[in-house]
Amino acid sequence: MSAEEQDQIREHPLGSSAAIGDFRTGTTSVRDLPGDVKPLLARFTSDVGGVVPLAALWAHGSLALGDYQHGRSDLDLVALVGTELHDVQQEELRVVHGRLIADVPLARALHCTYVPRGRESDTAQEHPTWAQGEWFERPVSPVSRRELALGAVVLSGPPPAGLLPRVSDQELAEFIRAELEDYWLPVTGSAKAGLWLQDIWVDLGMLTFARASVTLRNGQLITKGQALEELRSMGAPAGVVDDIRQRRYGKDRQKDPSASADWRAQRAEQAREFVRAGITSLLAQHENPPHGPSSDPGRAR
Repeated sequence: MSAEEQDQIREHPLGSSAAIGDFRTGTTSVRDLPGDVKPLLARFTSDVGGVVPLAALWAHGSLALGDYQHGRSDLDLVALVGTELHDVQQEELRVVHGRLIADVPLARALHCTYVPRGRESDTAQEHPTWAQGEWFERPVSPVSRRELALGAVVLSGPPPAGLLPRVSDQELAEFIRAELEDYWLPVTGSAKAGLWLQDIWVDLGMLTFARASVTLRNGQLITKGQALEELRSMGAPAGVVDDIRQRRYGKDRQKDPSASADWRAQRAEQAREFVRAGITSLLAQHENPPHGPSSDPGRAR
């Protein structure tokens, strides 16, 4: 995958693992983490704490909500730090990530956004972030904040409730609709058809559309596993859905990279056309989202 394509994926949180259901709320214990993840996160917590004052460190996404798949899922973290990060500290944090990856290959999937104390209430503020092997800045999205409010593994410090701004159903729906309209719909255009030959674009496009559909319909966020079932109920191409399921949940996840070029081309076109038609219809249905009072984020999950 090119650096440009990595940039496109990393900058759009709907394509990340930030989607959960309402089947769990509150804080998940570190004891529930997979055995191979615990020592990595323990070392990361220690290493980061040696560079910056660490007020809190939280894991969210599939890791926190029981949909984590070794070798497939990201390790999504948000760190609340007690200082603005100057250039030297940012370079030291980049070194921490690089050293960790060199020592523990699983750390390639570890992503972390660093939020300085005093800046957490500014929802538009971009924060230093390590993801996809690069250092850049992005805000903590409404999806991630809703997720953290309802299911987080507290690795250090207090839980996120009361520290991060609450997310109303309206804010969440408007954010998701904007992501679909401004990013995902253009990506389904014929000019981007080549992207859909790659597994990652098929996976993210199909699963993102399914998850967005559920959230815009009833305010809930669902896991990738639940999204696969949603795709079936939507009438998605069965072969494409089975392909995604096998790579994420099957015992033999390493599919033959030399799989039929004809199949890849067929899969790409089916996925792209399904997602494009689905997003177009979904946006039309939710053209004028309601502007009622903000709801409790715990109820919407």
